[in-house]
Amino acid sequence: MMEIERKFLVEGNFRSFILQSIAIKQAYLCKDEQHTIRIRIAEPKAWITIKGKPEADEISRFEWEKPLDMDEATILFERCTLGKIEKIRHLIPQGGHTFEVDEFLGNLKGLIIAEIELKHPAEIFERPEWLGNEVSEDIRYTNAALAESQQIPQTHKEKN
Repeated sequence: MMEIERKFLVEGNFRSFILQSIAIKQAYLCKDEQHTIRIRIAEPKAWITIKGKPEADEISRFEWEKPLDMDEATILFERCTLGKIEKIRHLIPQGGHTFEVDEFLGNLKGLIIAEIELKHPAEIFERPEWLGNEVSEDIRYTNAALAESQQIPQTHKEKN
């Protein structure tokens, strides 16, 4: 129940490497310093997820997730008041791992973030040429923060 994830801005052409794309919408029931509770819908599937605050290494944290049926997810989604986001998640295999490249929609259009889940914090992975600066430790790039602010972080806007 531990997620180890690194996040990067995407600064190159990744589209020719896409294996699959999935439309996702997610919203937050709870967000505080200790945890977030999220509802995610990627039809025909849905989940409720609880994520803890980052550990000392900044890339590991508690994660608990359970599937929901679509009726439950829809009811809970509508009760979320702490922000909602929509994105297209592109799956890109790379050297034994799969990058999840999130292309945000709506107010966050133009922001593209790649995530990679690892087995341990020091795990080595093959870095594709389209991967930009790491933002794993920048809380402004968490989905919960983006859903709440509905703004692309200023440092990112300045680069583009």
